[in-house]
Amino acid sequence: MKIAGVSWARMEEGIEKVRRRLLRAAAVLRSAGLPYAVVGGNAVAAWVSRVDETAVRNTRDVDLLVRRADFASIRAALEGAGFVYRQVSALGRVGKMDVFLESGSAKVRDALHIIWAEEKVTPDSPEVSPDLTGAEETGGFALIPLASLVRMKLSAFRDKDRVHLRDLIEVGLIDQSWLQNLPPLLADRFRTILANPFG
Repeated sequence: MKIAGVSWARMEEGIEKVRRRLLRAAAVLRSAGLPYAVVGGNAVAAWVSRVDETAVRNTRDVDLLVRRADFASIRAALEGAGFVYRQVSALGRVGKMDVFLESGSAKVRDALHIIWAEEKVTPDSPEVSPDLTGAEETGGFALIPLASLVRMKLSAFRDKDRVHLRDLIEVGLIDQSWLQNLPPLLADRFRTILANPFG
């Protein structure tokens, strides 16, 4: 494998591609009047940027929370805008994941990932995903409320979710006071992060 030299331009372009994909999909769904919310790493980045833009961690995919009942309309709108629908195997999940690629030759890691509102992401998830209540239109896309995002991250609790929770703690968006509003399992998980905020 040939490895290219370090390039700020390539790093910036990688970040910009994710931003363009997110805004393009958001514009399509907004134009079609279809509710959604950005979740996952981009949602964490958006919340962190409100406090400290230097603490933002970049992510390569775009996770969209949508209602399953809207999916036929969502698929039609995104395909009409040039996105390509696929079902793919997902690491750590049973069954298939619904994704949209920017072209037939695009990589799955660069996709729009669909997360179903009010359903479990995996069979062993302790909670279902949140509904779309309170999604805030900001910066060209609808952003999930912070409380819903935190519960999603505590429910998934993979390595990257724990990193994202530490990012939110580091900038002061969440702290020990949040424990009182969490169910026991999620509160226990949050305590482990608070006890070791630097990993």
